[in-house]
Amino acid sequence: MAFLGFLGTYTPRLDDKNRLVLPARFREPLADGLVITRGQERCLCVWPVAGFKAATEQLSAAPLTSKSARDYARVLFAGAHDEVPDKQGRVTVPQPLREYAGLVRDCAVIGANTRVEIWAADAWEGYLAAQEETFSALSEEAQPGLV
Repeated sequence: MAFLGFLGTYTPRLDDKNRLVLPARFREPLADGLVITRGQERCLCVWPVAGFKAATEQLSAAPLTSKSARDYARVLFAGAHDEVPDKQGRVTVPQPLREYAGLVRDCAVIGANTRVEIWAADAWEGYLAAQEETFSALSEEAQPGLV
């Protein structure tokens, strides 16, 4: 089956060594290495190395005179952690990133097309519930003609 991007929602737990088992369908595209860093809304973003490189090349194109680009780059890169998953598909989530996202045990790992997001399970549930009405209202604006 062709890779369609990262799709779906999964609910793994951090183990006692602060490792997260990647969903089976995410393992192959992340097998050669990944980058975990801070995302928006207190989640973590996980990119395949090539995807992270492409995203950072776009960021590098922003002028150094752009304060918002500098601020974003600092936060993005300062929290970034690169790793290769082990044979069981596990990755270690470093303490500063766990603290940022409020990860203790129960997680929600969601596919977000070009990247994966890791959320504390309760934070994801709250975010999703808050977005239900907005999702319906934005469908035509975000994707004209899609629905």
